[in-house]
Amino acid sequence: MKVGCIGLGDIARKAYLPVLTSLPGIELHLQTRTPATLAAVAEAHRIPAARCHTDLESLIAQGLDAAFVHAPTTAHPQIVARLLEAGVATYVDKPLAYELAGSRRLVALAEERGTSLAVGFNRRLAPGYAECAEHPRELILMQKNRVGMPEEPRTMVLDDFIHVVDTLRFLAPGPVEDTVVRAKVRDGLMHHVVLQLSGDGFTAIGTMNRLSGSTEERLEVSGQDAKREVVNLAETIDHQGAPTVRRRGDWVPVARQRGIEQCVLSFLDAVRAGTVLHAGDALATHELCERVLRDLDLA
Repeated sequence: MKVGCIGLGDIARKAYLPVLTSLPGIELHLQTRTPATLAAVAEAHRIPAARCHTDLESLIAQGLDAAFVHAPTTAHPQIVARLLEAGVATYVDKPLAYELAGSRRLVALAEERGTSLAVGFNRRLAPGYAECAEHPRELILMQKNRVGMPEEPRTMVLDDFIHVVDTLRFLAPGPVEDTVVRAKVRDGLMHHVVLQLSGDGFTAIGTMNRLSGSTEERLEVSGQDAKREVVNLAETIDHQGAPTVRRRGDWVPVARQRGIEQCVLSFLDAVRAGTVLHAGDALATHELCERVLRDLDLA
């Protein structure tokens, strides 16, 4: 199977390339416009020069079966559209685009071409979070915080808070009937944002504080007199009487802990099986992110 990796930045090097280069039966091709980065990454992973490309068209000409797009978000619309037009099954980091219209165009193009389009919402497949989908979920609380990083609202919501939005949607046990958004924005920078989704018998609250004093991620689901916490995707604490703590094993790769390995494998398995993946549900997360900005008069 010929697979392309487009964009060789931090997320590609830390998370995706270690998985892709370990899989049997994969002929991996790299593409970035920066020759020095291309040479360094290729050397690190022993990828021959013939499979290294500084031009997207050169990469597509290799007859790709699938591609992973890890380029900057601003480049997603152009790159993903070209891959879909060429009939290449495409996996792309979230978000599809910063503007909702651009995301909708890509999803529509994939449907029109009958080509797979998958968006990297890895938390859905992270073991700790996937297990929460099997737990009573009358109340869902998620926070994802950072230190000293207020940011322009659209960038913060689409690049980072989108993970919280998607996780709440994933874990909501029924249709959402009410949506409430609150935030603090000063001098054009978002300090924190809170999203509340509620429906019949459940409430889901997601928060992000960019001036929290701590970089952390916590998820808590509770109901029927039982509670489960997941801390930094690595530690699970079950509360039903005495707390029970389960930690990531010493030899469990971070990519597996965070669901990235599972995303890669499920995407490639679908490509091999000829199953077309649809991005409609991912688009619904983008639409909710747009609502967050719109409700705050920041769209």
